[in-house]
Amino acid sequence: MTLVNYLQLNPVVFLIFCTLIGLSVGSFLNVVAHRLPVMLDRDWKSQCRELLEIKEEAEQPAFNLSHPPSRCPKCERPIRIRENIPVISFLLLRGRCAGCSEPISLRYPMVEGFTGLLSLTVAWHFGVSWEAAAALSLTWALIALSLIDFDHQILPDSIVLPMLWLGLLLSLFGIFVDAEAAIVGAVAGYLSLWSVFQLFKLITG
Repeated sequence: MTLVNYLQLNPVVFLIFCTLIGLSVGSFLNVVAHRLPVMLDRDWKSQCRELLEIKEEAEQPAFNLSHPPSRCPKCERPIRIRENIPVISFLLLRGRCAGCSEPISLRYPMVEGFTGLLSLTVAWHFGVSWEAAAALSLTWALIALSLIDFDHQILPDSIVLPMLWLGLLLSLFGIFVDAEAAIVGAVAGYLSLWSVFQLFKLITG
């Protein structure tokens, strides 16, 4: 019996599994929402310096989604694995850093819990199917985009474009919509945003 068959025969296990995955993904989305804009800012500045032929004063340390390891922003104490369990660690630590007792933002467990809840809802609605996998991917991407948009008013292409291509690819198999509707929707979405941008340029000069 494969894992898929087992989950189909045990829907409660599937719901619990998706909820736990959602909680873990929520923890990762907190990292994405914090680090991706910084990574983009560094990249944009590097491109500007290269375009203007400005030499960098010093080589910057590596900074990406996995490095450096997460740490307390105040005391810079590395966060241990057991202190990084979604929601549970926040409750066990009573919402404070284990090193300096600095309050931990409520946003972290809220994003984790919200992602877990939405993952449970998607799993319950679609069941064990390709639609569920696709909807979960889209849901997680939209959560990350919402957090970044709220903080920085940007929607990174590194998240938007893969979701665009994933949607078009899924439409070839008739998942959610057919290919014709997907292409029309993609064109309409692009033109609507392009029109708003052009109108903004016209008004602001």
